[in-house]
Amino acid sequence: MLDNLDQITECLSFFIFIFFSLGLCFFLLFLSSMLGGKSSSRYKNTPFESGIVSIGNTNLHFSVKFYLIAMFFVVFDVEALYLYAWSISICESGWIGFSEAAMFILSILLSLFYLIRIKALNWIS
Repeated sequence: MLDNLDQITECLSFFIFIFFSLGLCFFLLFLSSMLGGKSSSRYKNTPFESGIVSIGNTNLHFSVKFYLIAMFFVVFDVEALYLYAWSISICESGWIGFSEAAMFILSILLSLFYLIRIKALNWIS
């Protein structure tokens, strides 16, 4: 019975925390809208970057390769973080952890070879 009461207390404290966190966010947004300045002028909504007034069209088109390389970097970087966490706890994980890490590294290498095969990492098309 005591475990059930502890679980209810823990869940209730979590929901109270969420309620007060959201309440604080909404209160601060409301407060900033009430106390913030509301000015309007001719140049209020014009683009402005480091004191230089923009000229010409600001809609630039980038190659999709920039985004692909960035996504590949993030994916492989996150996988490297998992391997770092595994290497910290290598003694505790034992041979089972080693075999799982070997399968994980194998899947990373297979995906890298696949990216090379479909030429997704080639900068020049």
